Amino acid sequence: MFSASDIKSLRERTGAGMLDCKKALEEAKGDMDKAIDWLREKGISKAAKKESRIAAEGLSEIIIKGNKAVILEVNSETDFVAKNDEFKKFVETVGNAIIDANVKTMEEAMNVSTNNGTINEYLINLVAKIGEKISFRRFELLEKKKDEIFGSYSHMGGRISVLTILKGTNDEVAKDVCMHIAAMNPGYINSSEVPADVIEHEKNIIKEQAINEGKPDNIALKMVDGRISKYFKDVCLVEQPYIKDPDITVGDYIKNNGGEIIAMVRYEVGEGIEKRKDDFASEVMSQVNSVSNN
Repeated sequence: MFSASDIKSLRERTGAGMLDCKKALEEAKGDMDKAIDWLREKGISKAAKKESRIAAEGLSEIIIKGNKAVILEVNSETDFVAKNDEFKKFVETVGNAIIDANVKTMEEAMNVSTNNGTINEYLINLVAKIGEKISFRRFELLEKKKDEIFGSYSHMGGRISVLTILKGTNDEVAKDVCMHIAAMNPGYINSSEVPADVIEHEKNIIKEQAINEGKPDNIALKMVDGRISKYFKDVCLVEQPYIKDPDITVGDYIKNNGGEIIAMVRYEVGEGIEKRKDDFASEVMSQVNSVSNN
């Protein structure tokens, strides 16, 4: 009556889950158009129509269970939906499911089972119910050793979330470090983590800046080393002045408390997503013209 490729095709056309597509084709006796109508009638295919919308609001969350912790970000179109209890429940359910399943990739995560079907199916059904685009954007699962501790901090109700692993220190220090990371947004723990191509790119910029300042090439090259050190202080956690005591670095603060930082992850909701810039006046005029022409 219908094949696996038909199910795949219907899924691609509607954004509905695999089981929903199979059910739709069964109800439609293999007729693709009728299956699409069935999904639309059930409200399941609504998710596909929202793919072109921009979801840059949302929530970041941290869930810790024993020696495992997950940080994740789920986006919505509006801040109003991000505060919705069903949305929050989805984020929490996804986080717990990822920890329990111990998955590492988004592809694996979308197929993890929950009480509401797979995460992918749960997401599609939530979009259909709430009525705006929702996107499970990213996650990172961390696992600590017995002699290590997690640090976590959430700012502005999940607008920014920070998860760290530290060794040899206490929860208070771990939280202080997380708060610093939330405020100062370092890109790396230390200079050894900065990719070689990033360093080379920065050096070229610094050299060109020096030359544009009128410095000869030999002087410009000498200036690169000094300015690249300043760059590391800007982007590397352990070299940044500690926000609560600028006379010491974050690295000093951690060492002074017997610690060592092993890992850090910082999520800020919507970072890197180009947000829609609505022109309200143009939108109103468009609607007025539409009415006038009818």
